[in-house]
Amino acid sequence: MTEDVGPSSDALRQAADTMRAVRDRCVWTQQIDHRALVPYLVEESAELIDAVEEGSRAELREELGDLLWQVLFHAEIASRDPDDPFDIDDVARGLTDKMVRRHPHVFGDAVATTPEEVLVHWNAAKAAEKHERTSVLDGVSERMPSLALAQKLVGKAAQAGVAPAPRSSSDERGDATEHPGPATESELGDALLALVSTARANGWDAERALRERLRLLQAEIRAAER
Repeated sequence: MTEDVGPSSDALRQAADTMRAVRDRCVWTQQIDHRALVPYLVEESAELIDAVEEGSRAELREELGDLLWQVLFHAEIASRDPDDPFDIDDVARGLTDKMVRRHPHVFGDAVATTPEEVLVHWNAAKAAEKHERTSVLDGVSERMPSLALAQKLVGKAAQAGVAPAPRSSSDERGDATEHPGPATESELGDALLALVSTARANGWDAERALRERLRLLQAEIRAAER
């Protein structure tokens, strides 16, 4: 167990001890496993996003606490695994070690004076940690929301030298009309909403359309890597 280093550490230890007591004494909590807890993790994550984007400071603090409770809950469940137990201290130590490795410009002799240089150090450390990975797609969760997954995959495509291109009949004929893209994030939101409206008007499923295109993009990336 790590040594407490101040009041903040005491509060976190108290939260972990509270979680342990709840697990010991609450019959509902005792029957929850990692898989059963996932819907609550998704819900609490969504509520935290709401608090970040449109909530008050008090709501942000509360939702951060609710998400922390999910972490403590999973760690407490894991601590009782008969084959491979670990607890919140192990989680915290692993996180600390990883953050130190990925910030050699903070904890070592490396130098980074721009955000781009920071990313170079981060990606180099991550590549060393994940050396068994053979594709830039390894570790990308397909359970991400479609738009978030799309943005992630576009970045991975750039790493693999793949430039996603429109796949429409008008583009193939070469008679598509060029339109300037959105100039701001707000305009991007308008454009995305307009596309969903077009999907609805045509009886298309916007979610399915994007996911199917993303599967093609993943295939393009894997083909480029070969």
